[in-house]
Amino acid sequence: MYSTAQKYAAEFIGTGFLLTAIVGSGIMGETLAGGNTAIALLANTVPTGAILYVLITMFGPISGAHFNPAVTFVFCIRREIRTKDSLCYIAVQIAGGIIGVLAAHAMFDQPIFQLSQKIRTGDAQWFAEIIATFGLIFTILAVLKAKESALAMSVALYITAAYWFTASTSFANPAVTIARSFSNTFAGIRLSDTSGFIIAQLIGAAIAYLIANWLLTSRPNTGAVQS
Repeated sequence: MYSTAQKYAAEFIGTGFLLTAIVGSGIMGETLAGGNTAIALLANTVPTGAILYVLITMFGPISGAHFNPAVTFVFCIRREIRTKDSLCYIAVQIAGGIIGVLAAHAMFDQPIFQLSQKIRTGDAQWFAEIIATFGLIFTILAVLKAKESALAMSVALYITAAYWFTASTSFANPAVTIARSFSNTFAGIRLSDTSGFIIAQLIGAAIAYLIANWLLTSRPNTGAVQS
């Protein structure tokens, strides 16, 4: 049994490493890609999916490995985490994410404190975030029911794919969105654009919860023919 402090620490460290991987691989990819955005995105995608698999495997038994306020929000609605704990999870996820971004900047000899100027806004981007977050939350809920041991791989593979099939490159995470606004690098998002992303993410999470709650709940077969 893990203590509350251990759970909060797992969420802080896990979200921190996730953002270090996202921003660090974005910097490395853009530096080495020679202006080829597709190669830079690929270099950003693979480490993100890989680190998610590792982090969920490591921290899942301790905190559930949410690393994402949208995930915590859904599990709070499902009454699998107390409201007080969910609020603390969200706080440490955001704090850990920001620290992870600053760590990436330090490693690559970038200015530590930055504000992104990268514009990510508009109906298409917001719709993409609804789809991305819906898919992530539904993946988590469905795989937990079908084969819990496959969760880490399933989430990692989903995010790897969603980087490429969503117009927004699948942030799907309010803590990630906020943290990335503090990096004026390949992975950044302008601070003024974060609110649209976060609203879209919460909408996607809520829709996923509602549909999963209906679709994944087995019910007695009332259509059997009686003799």
